[in-house]
Amino acid sequence: MEIDLTPKVAKKVYGSEGGSYYSWCPNELPMLKNGNIGAAKLSLNKNGFALPRYSDSSKVAYVLQGQGVAGIVLPEKEEKVIEIKEGDTIALPFGVVTWWYNKEDTELTVLFLGDTSKGHKAGQFTDFFLTGTNGIFNGFSTEFVSRAWDLPEDVVQNLVSKQSGNGIVQLSASHKMPEPKKEHREGMALNCLEAPLDVDIKDGGRVVVLNTKNLPLVGEVGLGADLVRIDGKSMCSPGFSCDSALQVTYILRGSGRVQVVGVDGKRVLETTLRAGDLFIVPRFFVVSKIADNDGMHWFSIISTPDPVFTHLAGRTSVWKALSSEVLEAAFNVPTEAEKQFRSKRTSDAIFFPPN
Repeated sequence: MEIDLTPKVAKKVYGSEGGSYYSWCPNELPMLKNGNIGAAKLSLNKNGFALPRYSDSSKVAYVLQGQGVAGIVLPEKEEKVIEIKEGDTIALPFGVVTWWYNKEDTELTVLFLGDTSKGHKAGQFTDFFLTGTNGIFNGFSTEFVSRAWDLPEDVVQNLVSKQSGNGIVQLSASHKMPEPKKEHREGMALNCLEAPLDVDIKDGGRVVVLNTKNLPLVGEVGLGADLVRIDGKSMCSPGFSCDSALQVTYILRGSGRVQVVGVDGKRVLETTLRAGDLFIVPRFFVVSKIADNDGMHWFSIISTPDPVFTHLAGRTSVWKALSSEVLEAAFNVPTEAEKQFRSKRTSDAIFFPPN
Protein backbone atom coordinates (compact mmCIF):
# COMPACT_ATOMS: atom_id res chain seq x y z
CA MET A 1 0.00 0.00 0.00
CA GLU A 2 1.39 3.40 -0.97
CA ILE A 3 1.82 6.03 1.73
CA ASP A 4 0.66 9.59 1.15
CA LEU A 5 3.66 11.95 1.51
CA THR A 6 1.69 15.16 0.88
CA PRO A 7 2.87 17.97 3.23
CA LYS A 8 0.43 18.99 5.96
CA VAL A 9 -0.05 21.89 8.40
CA ALA A 10 -0.67 21.55 12.13
CA LYS A 11 -4.13 21.74 13.71
CA LYS A 12 -5.10 23.24 17.06
CA VAL A 13 -5.48 20.73 19.89
CA TYR A 14 -6.19 23.02 22.87
CA GLY A 15 -5.67 26.57 24.03
CA SER A 16 -6.62 29.52 26.22
CA GLU A 17 -5.99 33.25 26.43
CA GLY A 18 -2.38 32.34 27.18
CA GLY A 19 -1.81 30.57 23.88
CA SER A 20 -2.42 27.38 21.91
CA TYR A 21 -0.96 23.94 21.26
CA TYR A 22 -1.01 22.50 17.74
CA SER A 23 -0.19 19.04 16.45
CA TRP A 24 0.16 17.11 13.21
CA CYS A 25 -2.20 14.14 13.08
CA PRO A 26 -0.80 10.72 12.02
CA ASN A 27 -4.13 9.96 10.34
CA GLU A 28 -3.58 12.89 7.96
CA LEU A 29 0.19 12.44 7.63
CA PRO A 30 0.65 8.65 7.67
CA MET A 31 4.47 8.80 7.67
CA LEU A 32 4.30 10.08 11.25
CA LYS A 33 2.88 6.76 12.41
CA ASN A 34 4.91 4.74 9.93
CA GLY A 35 8.16 6.37 11.02
CA ASN A 36 7.28 6.79 14.72
CA ILE A 37 7.72 10.56 14.49
CA GLY A 38 5.80 13.19 16.46
CA ALA A 39 5.40 16.85 15.51
CA ALA A 40 3.75 19.73 17.37
CA LYS A 41 3.87 23.51 17.93
CA LEU A 42 3.41 25.62 21.04
CA SER A 43 2.35 29.27 20.64
CA LEU A 44 2.27 31.57 23.67
CA ASN A 45 0.75 35.04 23.84
CA LYS A 46 2.08 37.73 26.17
CA ASN A 47 2.27 36.35 29.74
CA GLY A 48 1.35 32.93 28.38
CA PHE A 49 2.63 30.06 30.55
CA ALA A 50 2.83 26.45 29.38
CA LEU A 51 2.43 24.45 32.59
CA PRO A 52 5.18 22.03 33.73
CA ARG A 53 5.02 18.74 31.88
CA TYR A 54 6.99 15.75 30.72
CA SER A 55 6.51 13.66 27.60
CA ASP A 56 6.56 10.02 26.54
CA SER A 57 8.94 10.93 23.68
CA SER A 58 12.38 12.45 23.26
CA LYS A 59 12.27 15.66 21.22
CA VAL A 60 14.15 18.48 19.59
CA ALA A 61 12.63 21.93 20.13
CA TYR A 62 13.23 24.81 17.69
CA VAL A 63 12.10 28.39 18.41
CA LEU A 64 10.26 29.59 15.31
CA GLN A 65 9.62 33.15 16.45
CA GLY A 66 9.70 35.47 19.45
CA GLN A 67 11.65 35.21 22.65
CA GLY A 68 10.88 33.99 26.12
CA VAL A 69 11.99 31.78 28.98
CA ALA A 70 12.15 27.99 29.29
CA GLY A 71 12.53 25.92 32.42
CA ILE A 72 14.20 22.54 31.97
CA VAL A 73 14.70 19.88 34.65
CA LEU A 74 16.73 16.85 33.63
CA PRO A 75 16.18 13.71 35.74
CA GLU A 76 17.69 14.18 39.22
CA LYS A 77 19.16 17.55 38.22
CA GLU A 78 18.46 21.14 39.23
CA GLU A 79 16.18 23.39 37.22
CA LYS A 80 17.81 25.21 34.32
CA VAL A 81 16.15 28.51 33.43
CA ILE A 82 17.25 29.76 30.03
CA GLU A 83 16.39 32.64 27.76
CA ILE A 84 15.21 31.47 24.36
CA LYS A 85 14.80 33.29 21.07
CA GLU A 86 14.23 32.63 17.37
CA GLY A 87 16.73 30.11 16.02
CA ASP A 88 17.39 28.35 19.32
CA THR A 89 17.44 24.55 19.30
CA ILE A 90 17.02 22.56 22.51
CA ALA A 91 17.41 18.79 22.89
CA LEU A 92 14.85 17.26 25.27
CA PRO A 93 15.64 13.65 26.29
CA PHE A 94 13.22 11.27 28.00
CA GLY A 95 12.14 12.27 31.49
CA VAL A 96 12.75 15.99 31.08
CA VAL A 97 10.25 18.31 32.76
CA THR A 98 9.77 21.61 30.94
CA TRP A 99 7.79 24.82 31.24
CA TRP A 100 7.63 27.74 28.81
CA TYR A 101 6.83 31.42 29.38
CA ASN A 102 6.42 34.45 27.14
CA LYS A 103 6.79 37.88 28.73
CA GLU A 104 6.98 39.81 25.44
CA ASP A 105 4.33 41.35 23.18
CA THR A 106 5.42 39.17 20.22
CA GLU A 107 4.02 35.65 20.08
CA LEU A 108 6.49 32.94 21.13
CA THR A 109 6.24 29.84 18.92
CA VAL A 110 8.21 26.64 19.48
CA LEU A 111 8.32 23.62 17.15
CA PHE A 112 8.73 20.12 18.59
CA LEU A 113 9.88 17.16 16.50
CA GLY A 114 10.70 13.82 18.05
CA ASP A 115 10.75 10.04 18.25
CA THR A 116 7.55 8.32 19.40
CA SER A 117 8.79 4.73 19.12
CA LYS A 118 8.55 4.33 22.92
CA GLY A 119 5.45 6.49 23.27
CA HIS A 120 1.85 5.54 23.95
CA LYS A 121 0.72 6.46 20.44
CA ALA A 122 2.83 6.00 17.32
CA GLY A 123 3.25 9.33 15.54
CA GLN A 124 1.89 11.46 18.37
CA PHE A 125 3.32 12.99 21.55
CA THR A 126 1.58 12.36 24.88
CA ASP A 127 2.32 14.97 27.55
CA PHE A 128 1.88 14.37 31.28
CA PHE A 129 1.13 17.55 33.23
CA LEU A 130 2.29 18.14 36.78
CA THR A 131 -0.42 20.73 37.42
CA GLY A 132 -3.67 21.93 35.85
CA THR A 133 -7.09 20.35 35.44
CA ASN A 134 -5.48 17.36 33.76
CA GLY A 135 -2.46 17.25 36.10
CA ILE A 136 -1.39 14.49 38.46
CA PHE A 137 -2.77 16.26 41.55
CA ASN A 138 -6.28 15.85 40.17
CA GLY A 139 -5.76 12.17 39.54
CA PHE A 140 -4.73 11.12 43.04
CA SER A 141 -7.10 11.16 45.97
CA THR A 142 -6.76 13.80 48.68
CA GLU A 143 -5.44 11.09 51.02
CA PHE A 144 -2.64 10.06 48.66
CA VAL A 145 -1.57 13.63 47.94
CA SER A 146 -1.64 14.46 51.62
CA ARG A 147 0.52 11.46 52.49
CA ALA A 148 2.97 11.85 49.60
CA TRP A 149 3.69 15.54 50.16
CA ASP A 150 3.09 15.58 53.94
CA LEU A 151 0.39 18.22 53.72
CA PRO A 152 -2.85 18.76 55.65
CA GLU A 153 -5.90 17.76 53.64
CA ASP A 154 -7.33 21.28 53.64
CA VAL A 155 -4.11 22.53 52.02
CA VAL A 156 -4.34 19.76 49.43
CA GLN A 157 -7.94 20.66 48.63
CA ASN A 158 -6.92 24.29 48.18
CA LEU A 159 -4.07 23.33 45.84
CA VAL A 160 -6.37 21.20 43.70
CA SER A 161 -9.21 23.73 43.57
CA LYS A 162 -6.87 26.49 42.34
CA GLN A 163 -5.84 24.50 39.26
CA SER A 164 -8.35 25.71 36.70
CA GLY A 165 -6.06 25.85 33.65
CA ASN A 166 -5.51 23.11 31.10
CA GLY A 167 -1.98 22.97 29.67
CA ILE A 168 -1.62 26.72 29.01
CA VAL A 169 -2.63 29.64 31.23
CA GLN A 170 -2.17 33.39 31.14
CA LEU A 171 -0.42 34.86 34.17
CA SER A 172 -1.06 38.32 35.52
CA ALA A 173 1.44 40.96 34.38
CA SER A 174 2.53 41.41 38.00
CA HIS A 175 3.50 37.76 38.50
CA LYS A 176 7.27 37.39 38.76
CA MET A 177 8.81 34.37 37.02
CA PRO A 178 12.39 33.10 37.48
CA GLU A 179 15.03 35.09 35.63
CA PRO A 180 17.11 33.16 33.07
CA LYS A 181 20.79 32.55 33.79
CA LYS A 182 23.41 32.73 31.04
CA GLU A 183 25.41 29.84 32.49
CA HIS A 184 22.35 27.59 32.27
CA ARG A 185 22.38 27.77 28.45
CA GLU A 186 25.73 26.00 28.27
CA GLY A 187 25.14 22.61 26.68
CA MET A 188 21.36 23.09 26.74
CA ALA A 189 20.71 25.20 23.64
CA LEU A 190 22.34 26.22 20.38
CA ASN A 191 21.20 29.11 18.21
CA CYS A 192 21.25 27.97 14.58
CA LEU A 193 21.08 31.55 13.27
CA GLU A 194 24.29 32.46 15.11
CA ALA A 195 26.22 29.16 14.97
CA PRO A 196 29.16 28.65 12.56
CA LEU A 197 28.04 27.50 9.13
CA ASP A 198 28.82 23.94 8.09
CA VAL A 199 28.04 24.75 4.44
CA ASP A 200 28.12 28.21 2.85
CA ILE A 201 27.73 28.46 -0.94
CA LYS A 202 27.46 31.90 -2.50
CA ASP A 203 24.01 32.48 -4.04
CA GLY A 204 23.26 28.84 -3.23
CA GLY A 205 22.57 28.23 0.42
CA ARG A 206 23.77 27.75 3.97
CA VAL A 207 23.52 24.88 6.46
CA VAL A 208 24.01 24.53 10.19
CA VAL A 209 24.12 20.90 11.37
CA LEU A 210 23.30 19.94 14.95
CA ASN A 211 24.99 16.82 16.21
CA THR A 212 26.74 15.40 19.27
CA LYS A 213 29.67 17.77 18.78
CA ASN A 214 27.91 21.12 19.08
CA LEU A 215 24.89 19.99 21.15
CA PRO A 216 25.83 16.79 23.04
CA LEU A 217 22.30 16.24 24.38
CA VAL A 218 21.12 15.23 20.90
CA GLY A 219 22.98 11.99 21.54
CA GLU A 220 20.60 11.24 24.42
CA VAL A 221 17.64 12.25 22.27
CA GLY A 222 18.86 10.01 19.42
CA LEU A 223 18.18 12.62 16.74
CA GLY A 224 20.20 14.94 14.56
CA ALA A 225 18.94 18.22 13.11
CA ASP A 226 19.83 20.95 10.65
CA LEU A 227 18.77 24.41 9.56
CA VAL A 228 18.93 24.93 5.79
CA ARG A 229 18.49 28.26 4.01
CA ILE A 230 18.64 28.28 0.21
CA ASP A 231 18.54 31.41 -1.92
CA GLY A 232 16.03 32.31 -4.60
CA LYS A 233 15.90 29.80 -7.51
CA SER A 234 18.67 27.76 -5.88
CA MET A 235 18.49 23.97 -6.01
CA CYS A 236 19.29 21.45 -3.27
CA SER A 237 21.09 18.47 -4.78
CA PRO A 238 19.19 15.19 -5.01
CA GLY A 239 20.31 13.04 -2.11
CA PHE A 240 19.37 10.45 0.46
CA SER A 241 20.26 9.39 3.98
CA CYS A 242 22.55 6.40 3.60
CA ASP A 243 22.27 5.30 7.23
CA SER A 244 18.56 4.42 7.09
CA ALA A 245 17.46 7.65 8.75
CA LEU A 246 14.15 9.43 8.18
CA GLN A 247 14.14 13.13 7.28
CA VAL A 248 11.38 15.21 8.88
CA THR A 249 11.21 18.74 7.43
CA TYR A 250 9.32 21.83 8.53
CA ILE A 251 9.25 24.81 6.15
CA LEU A 252 10.10 27.97 8.09
CA ARG A 253 9.65 30.62 5.39
CA GLY A 254 9.58 31.07 1.65
CA SER A 255 8.35 28.48 -0.80
CA GLY A 256 9.59 26.11 -3.48
CA ARG A 257 9.11 22.83 -5.28
CA VAL A 258 10.04 19.37 -4.07
CA GLN A 259 10.33 16.00 -5.75
CA VAL A 260 10.86 12.67 -4.00
CA VAL A 261 11.79 9.46 -5.84
CA GLY A 262 11.35 6.08 -4.21
CA VAL A 263 11.41 2.38 -5.01
CA ASP A 264 11.72 1.36 -8.69
CA GLY A 265 12.55 4.93 -9.67
CA LYS A 266 8.97 6.06 -9.06
CA ARG A 267 8.33 9.73 -8.30
CA VAL A 268 6.22 9.53 -5.16
CA LEU A 269 5.89 13.24 -4.42
CA GLU A 270 5.90 16.39 -6.52
CA THR A 271 4.39 19.47 -4.94
CA THR A 272 4.93 23.04 -3.78
CA LEU A 273 6.17 23.63 -0.24
CA ARG A 274 5.11 26.67 1.79
CA ALA A 275 5.81 28.05 5.26
CA GLY A 276 4.12 25.91 7.90
CA ASP A 277 4.24 22.68 5.87
CA LEU A 278 5.65 19.49 7.37
CA PHE A 279 6.69 16.52 5.26
CA ILE A 280 8.68 13.35 5.78
CA VAL A 281 11.06 11.59 3.41
CA PRO A 282 11.08 7.79 3.90
CA ARG A 283 14.30 5.88 4.44
CA PHE A 284 16.61 5.78 1.39
CA PHE A 285 14.21 7.80 -0.79
CA VAL A 286 15.88 10.57 -2.82
CA VAL A 287 14.71 14.15 -2.34
CA SER A 288 15.50 17.43 -4.12
CA LYS A 289 14.12 20.96 -3.74
CA ILE A 290 14.16 24.15 -5.82
CA ALA A 291 13.37 27.46 -4.12
CA ASP A 292 11.05 30.09 -5.55
CA ASN A 293 12.19 33.70 -6.07
CA ASP A 294 12.35 34.56 -2.36
CA GLY A 295 14.27 31.47 -1.33
CA MET A 296 13.23 28.81 1.16
CA HIS A 297 14.28 27.98 4.72
CA TRP A 298 13.59 24.75 6.57
CA PHE A 299 14.40 22.96 9.81
CA SER A 300 14.76 19.18 9.79
CA ILE A 301 15.36 16.38 12.22
CA ILE A 302 17.03 13.15 11.14
CA SER A 303 16.38 9.94 13.08
CA THR A 304 20.03 9.49 14.07
CA PRO A 305 22.26 11.89 16.05
CA ASP A 306 25.09 11.90 13.50
CA PRO A 307 23.48 11.47 10.05
CA VAL A 308 25.35 10.63 6.84
CA PHE A 309 23.99 11.78 3.47
CA THR A 310 24.86 10.73 -0.07
CA HIS A 311 24.39 13.35 -2.78
CA LEU A 312 23.71 12.35 -6.36
CA ALA A 313 24.78 15.58 -8.06
CA GLY A 314 27.62 18.04 -7.59
CA ARG A 315 31.31 17.79 -6.78
CA THR A 316 30.72 15.31 -3.95
CA SER A 317 28.31 13.18 -5.98
CA VAL A 318 28.64 9.41 -5.96
CA TRP A 319 28.71 9.65 -9.78
CA LYS A 320 32.11 11.35 -9.55
CA ALA A 321 33.46 8.37 -7.64
CA LEU A 322 32.34 5.75 -10.16
CA SER A 323 34.74 4.86 -12.96
CA SER A 324 34.11 5.99 -16.55
CA GLU A 325 33.69 2.43 -17.77
CA VAL A 326 31.01 1.74 -15.19
CA LEU A 327 29.09 4.90 -16.08
CA GLU A 328 29.25 4.15 -19.82
CA ALA A 329 27.89 0.67 -19.21
CA ALA A 330 25.26 1.76 -16.71
CA PHE A 331 23.92 4.59 -18.89
CA ASN A 332 24.50 2.65 -22.10
CA VAL A 333 26.10 5.71 -23.74
CA PRO A 334 29.31 6.31 -25.71
CA THR A 335 32.45 7.74 -24.10
CA GLU A 336 31.71 11.28 -25.33
CA ALA A 337 28.36 11.36 -23.54
CA GLU A 338 29.89 10.02 -20.34
CA LYS A 339 32.62 12.66 -20.42
CA GLN A 340 30.08 15.43 -20.87
CA PHE A 341 28.07 14.08 -17.93
CA ARG A 342 31.16 13.87 -15.72
CA SER A 343 32.44 17.32 -16.71
CA LYS A 344 29.43 19.11 -15.23
CA ARG A 345 29.07 20.23 -11.62
CA THR A 346 32.77 19.84 -10.89
CA SER A 347 32.91 22.68 -8.35
CA ASP A 348 29.35 22.93 -6.98
CA ALA A 349 28.40 20.91 -3.93
CA ILE A 350 24.97 20.37 -2.33
CA PHE A 351 23.42 23.66 -3.53
CA PHE A 352 23.27 24.86 -7.13
CA PRO A 353 22.70 28.59 -7.70
CA PRO A 354 20.57 29.60 -10.70
CA ASN A 355 22.43 29.89 -14.01
